Amino acid sequence: MRSIPVPLEANAYDIVVGSHILSKLGAKLKNLKIGKDAVIITNPAIRKYHGKALISGLKKSGFSVKILEVPAGERSKSAKVAFRLIEQIARYDELKKVFIIAFGGGVVGDLAGYVAAAYKRGIPYVQVPTTLLAQVDSAIGGKVAVDLAFGKNLIGAFYQPRLVWSDVSLLSTLTGRQVRNGLAEVVKYGVIRDAKFFKYVNKNCKKLLALDPKSLVHVVEHSSRIKRDVVVADERETRGIRTVLNFGHTIGHAIETAGKYNQYHHGEAVALGMRVAAHISYQKKMCRLTDVAVLDDMLSSLALPQRISNVKVSDILRIMKHDKKFLSGCNRFVLMSGIGKVKVLENISLAVIEKAIKAYQ
Repeated sequence: MRSIPVPLEANAYDIVVGSHILSKLGAKLKNLKIGKDAVIITNPAIRKYHGKALISGLKKSGFSVKILEVPAGERSKSAKVAFRLIEQIARYDELKKVFIIAFGGGVVGDLAGYVAAAYKRGIPYVQVPTTLLAQVDSAIGGKVAVDLAFGKNLIGAFYQPRLVWSDVSLLSTLTGRQVRNGLAEVVKYGVIRDAKFFKYVNKNCKKLLALDPKSLVHVVEHSSRIKRDVVVADERETRGIRTVLNFGHTIGHAIETAGKYNQYHHGEAVALGMRVAAHISYQKKMCRLTDVAVLDDMLSSLALPQRISNVKVSDILRIMKHDKKFLSGCNRFVLMSGIGKVKVLENISLAVIEKAIKAYQ
């Protein structure tokens, strides 16, 4: 196991990365003293594949366990589902000391974290991410939220977990599409902070797609460290530092929403968003065409989408205007000045954005 401390002033916690470590979670939680009654929020598939190992480990460490299931997919990340869960927890929470375990991918993590933040004005929760995307990105940093029809993550909070427990052996049950989905976020870290890491991922594409444990532990640990550093420097995105994590997400979220959350998975939409952001960067003379080509080739080698299909440009542009990162009517984009370096620019013209989107249609 490799432990990565997240030394936030008021909400410090650890990210633990390893393989076949799920059974050891109970002992770690016992030391944290966050409660005796675990409420696991998960979906039916995760419970089927991995639930037994988690539950038995918790019970051996003296915890009581309550499981609440939500359907798989982005549509579960809604206010309706969140409040249903809160009511279920409230009914269960009698003479108990409850804490939440988010046991699933990004949807479950965001949803369960939001429920933890809202219930009783905040109860402890733990992230046990079961997808690559969640392990390298969404489980870390305390952004919790549910979606509205207008866009993703519009109801939410900054609410840090007490622990992130990333077991790469859980990724063995993922589909190839889900693995590629997570690798899009891994590529993002290389673009925004670490050209050497970008080269490592490029060199080891086949191993990562084949779920080689050693390679997976390396990319999950390294991605977690990059995100940790950014979050510690700017926990609540007030200093403009954390914004760099949104590379590819402005257009990506709009594509995801325009496709009604079933046309593209999050990482696929972000991959398209990164392609568009790189094209905008080139138009703004921030990077070379070769930088755009290197990123395009990398994403294509991971079999991530190359074209924006079945989504209208007008819908993407309309939804983009609801992006919560925009300030006082100004759009804001994270753009690259080369592999490993990015800058935040405001007031990108609609013509430039539209040209970049159409380049990938």
